[in-house]
Amino acid sequence: MSYKKLLFIAIIIALVGSVFVFDLTQYLTLDQLKQQQQALNQLFTERPLFLFGLYFAIYVVCTALSIPGATVLTLGSGAIFGLGWGLLLASFASSVGALLAFLSARWLFHDWVQKKFGQRLRAINEGIERDGAFYLLSLRLVPLFPFFVINLVMGLTKIKTWTYYWISQVGMLLATAVYVNAGTQLAEISSLGDVLSVDLLGALVLLGLVPILAKFILSFLKRRRAYGGFTKPKSFDTNLVVIGAGSAGLVSAYIAAAVKAKVTLIEKHAMGGDCLNTGCVPSKALLHVAKSIRQTRDAEQLGVTSRIEAIDFAKVMDNVQQVIARIAPHDSVERYTKLGVDVEQGEATIVSPWQVKVESPAGSKLISTRSIIIATGARPLVPNFPGLDQVDYLTSENLWHLRELPKQLLVLGGGPIGCELAQAFQLLGSQVTVVEMASRLLANEDTDASALVQKQLRDDGLDLRLNHKAVEFTERDGECVLIAEHENENVALPFDRVLIALGRQANLEGFGLEELGVETGKTLKVNELLQTNFPNIYGCGDVAGPYQFTHVASHQAWYAAVNALFDPFKTFRVDYSVIPWVTYTTPEVANVGLTEQVADEQGVDYDVTEYDISDLDRAIADQQAYGRIKVLTVPGKDKVLGVNIVGAQAGELLAEYVLAMKHGIGLNKILGTIHSYPTMAEANKSVAGNWKRANAPEKLLNWVQKFHSWRRN
Repeated sequence: MSYKKLLFIAIIIALVGSVFVFDLTQYLTLDQLKQQQQALNQLFTERPLFLFGLYFAIYVVCTALSIPGATVLTLGSGAIFGLGWGLLLASFASSVGALLAFLSARWLFHDWVQKKFGQRLRAINEGIERDGAFYLLSLRLVPLFPFFVINLVMGLTKIKTWTYYWISQVGMLLATAVYVNAGTQLAEISSLGDVLSVDLLGALVLLGLVPILAKFILSFLKRRRAYGGFTKPKSFDTNLVVIGAGSAGLVSAYIAAAVKAKVTLIEKHAMGGDCLNTGCVPSKALLHVAKSIRQTRDAEQLGVTSRIEAIDFAKVMDNVQQVIARIAPHDSVERYTKLGVDVEQGEATIVSPWQVKVESPAGSKLISTRSIIIATGARPLVPNFPGLDQVDYLTSENLWHLRELPKQLLVLGGGPIGCELAQAFQLLGSQVTVVEMASRLLANEDTDASALVQKQLRDDGLDLRLNHKAVEFTERDGECVLIAEHENENVALPFDRVLIALGRQANLEGFGLEELGVETGKTLKVNELLQTNFPNIYGCGDVAGPYQFTHVASHQAWYAAVNALFDPFKTFRVDYSVIPWVTYTTPEVANVGLTEQVADEQGVDYDVTEYDISDLDRAIADQQAYGRIKVLTVPGKDKVLGVNIVGAQAGELLAEYVLAMKHGIGLNKILGTIHSYPTMAEANKSVAGNWKRANAPEKLLNWVQKFHSWRRN
């Protein structure tokens, strides 16, 4: 804390302390006010501006310093200045004093509190930003809550200063008027309890509920406006229509059927969505082949003579399709029909908030439904580069139709998808060039994690072109070329085929969202209940964001389905507090919670504990002795804030930390858990041991050492 802040705190303590040391609060009692009323009235007659200004200043100081006596001062303003001038004085003095207390708390402690507890306060900050004015007004209207506590606590939040002031001015006005008016009849008041009767207090409490009721009324009116022009059916064909049979849609339909709701699932392409057909499943099948090639090449170091004569790429791709075919029954129409889901294969169009039209070769069908879930997923993002339309480019969707291995493959994009596929094709025999406009690959990872992956990719023979910005595609001397800008110069990068791996964009077009008026941005705009601006229309999965992971889509689907089926009787806010993610390169990169990069951006204090996997017995035995585990914890405590693992089986090792973070298990309990020997999972216990040694109670251990010395002698 700065010198100025320490000095300011010292001044406040001195001022408040002097009030009690010199017993100045004796002048802020009801008896003292009644004794001095005549003299004060006389002074107001003789010097009105002086007394008004002095009284205003005393009131402001008492409120700002949270000194007991504001109630008596409010009564006094009515007794001395009358109802009109007294209310003016008390209303503004109390608001200005409250503002000073608010600003003091904010200047002294806001940044520290937000930095130290920012993660835990995120929900509160979002609530204050969204509904802070309503809740503050409720608190101000009800005199049950000590105003000085409200002043100080609100200063630690992110509520805007002007909002705080005017809400306080308005919210305290009624209670202030009650006390000022009572002060005009001071002679009839024998105690402060005479001012607020039980009936009056009850009335004020009910009044305090007005802002909350107003919020619900506004929400109701917003719903009415959203549905304006549409006629709600008197009955429905189904409880829920789910559009899209990817991970989010399948899980939504499954949950609805499990709770015995009538649900219709609509898919215009293949069941299983991107994950099964063009994403997770085929990419991991291809990576498995690439890993097998690596293991075969590395076998000579173990004394196994082996040689790869040739790679039948067409057969490799056939194997990928076989893997898809083996998993496809899990997501099939037949399985979901048996589960109780009505599956429609055709194109869906939302024609009203309660009606969905399905066009299929069999004809057109109109389905009425209480709720709709949009789970239409996302597709590869393909920017409009000059000349790209003249290139037969690849994406993660059409890549799986390849039958010939590209000799020179250019991968545009150094994110997870680009890195995984680039490494796989390099091991399969392509010469791969990765073009990334940033200074490193995997920009969302910590710098050291990115560096470990880059080293392995270069060791595998990939040509990494970092700080290269794609400009245009063209043809030179009969070959395709990407012109990229690097250090203000153009660089020509030749290729046979190019893979565009620059991220994904939500599927928002073609099924009636714009015509209906559903709000969208880069993704579907949904609230914490996953509702769109039409409360009975929900979104989940890649189309809704903010995370484009299969497991997050499934996670969101539970919330969307339950909320769609049981709102308004019971709803749940989607929880993103513990989200794991893995990049399946060699080495794998696995994360949960905060990375160092994000923690620094958010101003979160943390300790770092690392363990070098090259020391792990099982890793050495398996020739996988590389990588590290990094754990972020609360300073001085074993509570896990985030984990980053780089190494073999990183995704599997991460599961223990996901469980720990979800259920509040610290490193001490991980250390106290028996892990089988020899396993890779022992690395988790080892990093916990490193944390324990770094946080050993040195003073206690010194006393223990003396104890043992005493016992020896």
